[in-house]
Amino acid sequence: MEGADGQMKVKILYGRGGLDVRLPDGCEPTVIEKPPMPVIGDAKSAVAAALDQGGLAAAAAGARSACILICDITRPVPNRLFLKPLVERLVRSGVPRDAVTVLVATGLHRPNLGEELAEVVGDPWVLKHVRVENHYARDAADHVDLGCTRRGTPIRLDRRFVEADVRIATGLVEPHFMAGYSGGRKVIAPGIAHADTITTFHNHRFMSDPCADNCVLDGNPLHREQLEILERIGGALALNTVIDDQRRLAFVNFGECRTSHLDAVAFVRRYAEVALPRRFTTVVTSAAGYPLDKTYYQTVKGMVGALGALADGGDLVVASECSEGLGSAEYRAAQRRLVDAGPEAFLASISGKANADIDEWQTQMQTRSLARGRISLFSEGLVPADRALTGVESVASVERAVARSIERHRDRRVAVIPEGPYVIPRAA
Repeated sequence: MEGADGQMKVKILYGRGGLDVRLPDGCEPTVIEKPPMPVIGDAKSAVAAALDQGGLAAAAAGARSACILICDITRPVPNRLFLKPLVERLVRSGVPRDAVTVLVATGLHRPNLGEELAEVVGDPWVLKHVRVENHYARDAADHVDLGCTRRGTPIRLDRRFVEADVRIATGLVEPHFMAGYSGGRKVIAPGIAHADTITTFHNHRFMSDPCADNCVLDGNPLHREQLEILERIGGALALNTVIDDQRRLAFVNFGECRTSHLDAVAFVRRYAEVALPRRFTTVVTSAAGYPLDKTYYQTVKGMVGALGALADGGDLVVASECSEGLGSAEYRAAQRRLVDAGPEAFLASISGKANADIDEWQTQMQTRSLARGRISLFSEGLVPADRALTGVESVASVERAVARSIERHRDRRVAVIPEGPYVIPRAA
């Protein structure tokens, strides 16, 4: 932690290169990070073993089509490690290669095209030999209507996945500030769900449930809906991965979607959930660096993830590059309503809606952070018009924000979360 000049320095995830934060002299830092995570030495062999032992050949026998879901650019999933061997095994089992589709589970995010699509897929062979397409949540004709869940959420899913003989969801299992953990069933809904489905189980009623939180599955209303949707389509297979803080593969498995996902969650819980003896009046965190910190929209995950370490009335300093700006036009509109009306009036205005406006759920989640303390944002990617819509204070440097917080609270103890929302602190 100590730099060459003797000053305390911590590197946090920020953009592609990280950010060195020099802490004020005399402060007492606590770095909140995962315990050492075992890394798989031969990732290629581990992927092959997972596919061969997870029942893929039996599931693909006699199948005439397959659809593989992958996450979009906002998740650093190591697709390059498993997409080709997954396709090859499907073809060896008899699925025609021209009937294999890789579908980017964009949810309501923008499509990934051109060089960005190549980055997401990570393997030119896959782009050359199978169809790679994006999900478009607002295109009604692309979706199959499967009725509603028991709680009234319409189940409308991309027909390319629903109608495939072999359905496979792939993804990264990590803490998620609404659904408990990402990956598995979440790649299906909201990943390839219609806008009506997404905006229903992202409305105020779902988002205000205290169980819609990081690392919570029991009682989580989103997780509950996702499992029912998975059941309604007749199930699916899943390839689940976990990576360490240097994006190296630490875990991979393959199997029935629900159980394999829970096995991956059981693994990552031991590292991602970190117990603390106390909360701090000054907390520094990140938005997990590239690609998660490309927008302010995704930065909210870092704000919410750090709340377990932040004392009431404390200062949370978030570093996020926001290289693509604020986010969607719909998110911009929601943020403007937050800034103009204030958190309480904003929440009151959305509380009775059956369907959330697109992306306003992220604004709702930000209000959790605003209710806890003062939020400061360091970002080099936001123009002044965007900064005005963040609803938080912009700062010129993390260091100055930390020094100001120490002085304000007369407390030299500072918590730093270098990985941001990939690590969830839990104070006793």
